[in-house]
Amino acid sequence: MARRVFFSFHFEKDSWRAGQVRNSWVTKPDRETAGFLDAAGWEEVKKKGEEAIKSWIRKHLTGTTVTVVLIGSNTSERKYVQYEINQSWENGNGLLGIYIHNLKDMNGETEVKGKDPFIELGYKGIKTYDWVRDNGFENLGKWVEAAYKRARER
Repeated sequence: MARRVFFSFHFEKDSWRAGQVRNSWVTKPDRETAGFLDAAGWEEVKKKGEEAIKSWIRKHLTGTTVTVVLIGSNTSERKYVQYEINQSWENGNGLLGIYIHNLKDMNGETEVKGKDPFIELGYKGIKTYDWVRDNGFENLGKWVEAAYKRARER
């Protein structure tokens, strides 16, 4: 069954890598994403302040069933990623993390592996994967479905 997915990531640092994951997701049949802004859109929301950002997050989480946190080198430290995780949990979304540090950015560079944001926030049992090592292109749909099912059990 198709799931509507919210992708959470460090926008300034990882948007190129996140775009690669998102684009692989939407190329599959019956896939839908939420919460993706281009640079201009992000700057516009950011100018309006913290409450506008949180409102945008809540709006785009509405109707989603799974939140995929794309984990780069600094993702766990980002307050809006933390907010998205907490809101997702409260909404009953399935959660999973995907390490994207091995994906190349627009300059052909990779990053060091970041900390698990779920552990940093005190959540236990949230599955994480490595996009490259665990073949995310082929397995993302399975990971999303498994996260959805785990959320229904809690």
